[in-house]
Amino acid sequence: MPDLTRRHALGAAAALAVTVGTPLTAAVADDHADHADHADHADHDGDAGHGGRQAPRAFDEVYRGRRIQGHATEGGGHHHGAGYAVFVDGAELHVMRNADGSWISVVSHYAPVSTPRAAARAAVDELQGARLVPFG
Repeated sequence: MPDLTRRHALGAAAALAVTVGTPLTAAVADDHADHADHADHADHDGDAGHGGRQAPRAFDEVYRGRRIQGHATEGGGHHHGAGYAVFVDGAELHVMRNADGSWISVVSHYAPVSTPRAAARAAVDELQGARLVPFG
């Protein structure tokens, strides 16, 4: 077995530092990119919502042939929806706001998005033409 030299030890330490540091650097870069995306995102209005976050704007559009709508609800709405209702072709899409401000729906539960509009669009994509059955 070869003897460990200073050169080999320094090389191994450098390789370890790069291996450990790369995911941390990538995570910090992703975090900065997420904050930059939220700063100029067009789906927010100027009103601060729960926890200082901006409240999402109402929307009503046709996306891939499906009518998607979303608006604030009176009195806070469903406890997870943060007072916001989303509909796909008139059927309510259950949405929930996560602690980090992202949104998920019952259709795309494991793919958080930045706004209820994006959650509605993701649901339409996931449904692939199928009818949304109202939740509970």
